[in-house]
Amino acid sequence: MRDRIVAAIDAARTELVELARRVHANPEIGFQERQAATWLTETLERHGFAVERGVAGLETAFRAEVRGARDRPAVAVLAEYDALPEIGHACGHNLICTAAVGAGLGLAAVRDALPGRAVVLGTPAEEGGGGKVIMLQGGAFDGIDAAMMFHPAGYTMAGRPSLASYRLQVKFTGKAAHAAAAPDEGINALDALIQTFVAIGLLRQQVRDDARIHGIVTYGGAAPNIIPDRAEAVFTVRAADGAYALEVLHRVVHCAQGAAQATGATLEHVVRKGYDAIKPNRTMADRFARHLERLGYPPDAPPDRPRMGSTDMGDVSQAIPSIHPYVAIGPKDLPGHTVAFREAALSERGMGAMLAAAKALALTAYDLLADPELLAAVRREFEGESARVA
Repeated sequence: MRDRIVAAIDAARTELVELARRVHANPEIGFQERQAATWLTETLERHGFAVERGVAGLETAFRAEVRGARDRPAVAVLAEYDALPEIGHACGHNLICTAAVGAGLGLAAVRDALPGRAVVLGTPAEEGGGGKVIMLQGGAFDGIDAAMMFHPAGYTMAGRPSLASYRLQVKFTGKAAHAAAAPDEGINALDALIQTFVAIGLLRQQVRDDARIHGIVTYGGAAPNIIPDRAEAVFTVRAADGAYALEVLHRVVHCAQGAAQATGATLEHVVRKGYDAIKPNRTMADRFARHLERLGYPPDAPPDRPRMGSTDMGDVSQAIPSIHPYVAIGPKDLPGHTVAFREAALSERGMGAMLAAAKALALTAYDLLADPELLAAVRREFEGESARVA
């Protein structure tokens, strides 16, 4: 069975590489990935998948299935295909979605021997939109026993933590005045915003090493000779666990409140929950790593200081057993969300990593479907971990 899975993915190599390159050449931001979703679902349909589009009320989400002897167990391989604004596929989602499709093709080739269901879930808007969170809430993961995906990186690793996150929007309202003739008559909203950034900069000295606070000014005034009566910014607050991320968020809000009091401006703020931290499943990750190493991708040694972001796969991992491994598409110092990463996601090395990831995902999924003891061990580890974080 495993040889048949690998052979099927090898046979589809040209089709998969062309698909990855086409998605890369046509980047679409979150919830607007219409071309990518169409190309992915058409490919899956050609290989015998039953496809449902518009899942969980999201136009560009989809669910594709091949059914074996029974309805359960069911294992899902997740596809991400949104790009970053302006910089395109600088997170390599063109490789993520194509690896998911490739894994699906490998499993479809042995559908006659599948004890359960193989599912490919198309999950839009990972880059800040939380497509997987919406799909979880909409029931798209109901009946799924385990979920998995891969992410390209500068290293190969079967598992890595992620950061829980919150999004904070702030708006200061002041009073406009002529900046030269009557500055004393104004209330400078931009001053309040700048003071907020300064206070956050000082706050960073007093938070844990895993905490991250970063933001941008989205509006700072109309002209330099007008005292700004409005200033706005967006911040992301992250930490290794949801409880501490929420604590840091409250302290950031206090920074803004203090700035409003100091300047006389009025503060409005909106908090939106971002993503949960990933709940690791070592049993699944070890099985994926074993397959990946046999394919010529041995894991790298863990870094002394892990570099982590946030992902809506964290929310999935809190709901069902999940893995989110990484496969190298470039050198260890390859930075994410950069032009260099975007180019690596189009390189021959990137395509090779995508195909290896597709095989390892498919083989791991097959093991979970065919080996009840392995799936039971995965479930036991999942249930033995701590409860869902805030």
